[in-house]
Amino acid sequence: MIFLVFVVALPLVLVPVYWVVPPVSTLMLGRYVTGQPVTRTWRDIDEISDRLKTAVILSEDGQFCRHNGVDWGAFRAEFQNWRQGETARGASTITMQVARNLFLNNSRSIVRKGLEVPLALYIDLVLPKQRIFEIYLNIAEWGPEGTFGIEAGAQRAFGTSAESFTWERASLLAVTLPNPHVRNPASPTPGLRRVASIVQARAQQFSSHAGCVFDRPAQL
Repeated sequence: MIFLVFVVALPLVLVPVYWVVPPVSTLMLGRYVTGQPVTRTWRDIDEISDRLKTAVILSEDGQFCRHNGVDWGAFRAEFQNWRQGETARGASTITMQVARNLFLNNSRSIVRKGLEVPLALYIDLVLPKQRIFEIYLNIAEWGPEGTFGIEAGAQRAFGTSAESFTWERASLLAVTLPNPHVRNPASPTPGLRRVASIVQARAQQFSSHAGCVFDRPAQL
């Protein structure tokens, strides 16, 4: 019972703290504990390329600025697919991914998905969209061998800071996220280039969908 109370209370206490304290993910923590390397340089959201931020949102969660942490339409469709025994396509929002990275693990299970939902709703309630996205960009795994965060990902892929990006490179880095151990933006396959070009066109056309992460006109 004490352990259960601790597990429930931990996010309640830590999420407000993460408004000002840069968090680490459970995966990063696991690597620290086991002595494996971790490469992460925290970047404030205003120090990250506007094109890169827009490409990530349009690639990962085009409704990020509109939902309350959960895309209920996508979630219901995913649940229906699960009930029918179909292959899961994924309905995780950026906020749900933040919840998973901060407090859960990457195991594929309906239990984990069920835990993500209340955590995402709480995170969205407590933290502003800009901060949620800033945390996401800085804790996501962006490459093999302990590469975490957009700065480390950009340095590994292109040898450059995350501050300034072309649309092509921004889109290539964005589409790395679903499988950073396999997808290499520095040496993209024709298939990865094709997906990146789709994301680039979408980001350029629907850049307003990322408006909530900017406190000034985006430099696109």
